Amino acid sequence: MVERYLAGALLRRMWMGLAMLLLCCSAASAASAYSAPKTLLVVGDSLSAEYGLTRGAGWVALLERRLQAQKADIRIVNASVSGETTSGGRTRLPALLAKHRPDIVVIELGANDGLRGLPVAAAEINLRAMTKTAQASGARVLLVGMRIPPNYGRDYSEKFFAMFRTVSRDEKADLAPFMLNGVAEKAEMFQADRLHPLASAHPIILGNIWPHLQPLLKAK
Repeated sequence: MVERYLAGALLRRMWMGLAMLLLCCSAASAASAYSAPKTLLVVGDSLSAEYGLTRGAGWVALLERRLQAQKADIRIVNASVSGETTSGGRTRLPALLAKHRPDIVVIELGANDGLRGLPVAAAEINLRAMTKTAQASGARVLLVGMRIPPNYGRDYSEKFFAMFRTVSRDEKADLAPFMLNGVAEKAEMFQADRLHPLASAHPIILGNIWPHLQPLLKAK
């Protein structure tokens, strides 16, 4: 009887030890998912600069908190400026790359070009140049696509939206097709100006960007 009890106790300890080993391996695996320290640079406009929001409520800040919760060694630099156009972003990018040496560059620009009715071809040239410049520095690029209101005319609106996919395809950059998917059609999710989303919309925005950004964060 004693021998049977001791054998059972030993077996239970063996199972507990195995369970602890598997748990530790699982935790180590999760931590190593973002094993190498990285810097992520966001170059955007007011949609990424928390326009009209309490500080820390925008999608970039939400992304930073998500990565911190996942113990990811990733530094985020949010260089977004309200009112920024693709031309302005193109001008600022070289200095940002030299200063921060990012591993990943998120380009969230174009909305202000569209709202001002600027030529799609010019915005495309700027986005293409920014993508190439970032890639030449060794960074991976994620383009964030945007749609503009249909009152700008169907032809212009469709060409504008297609521009992001064209640049992504030609320059072999990743693409989050439309950052306001699930938000744009809901007036109650916008501030009084009907242009800038409320804080409640930013988790949805992050949800639109995250699936396309996460593989870049995990890449070696």
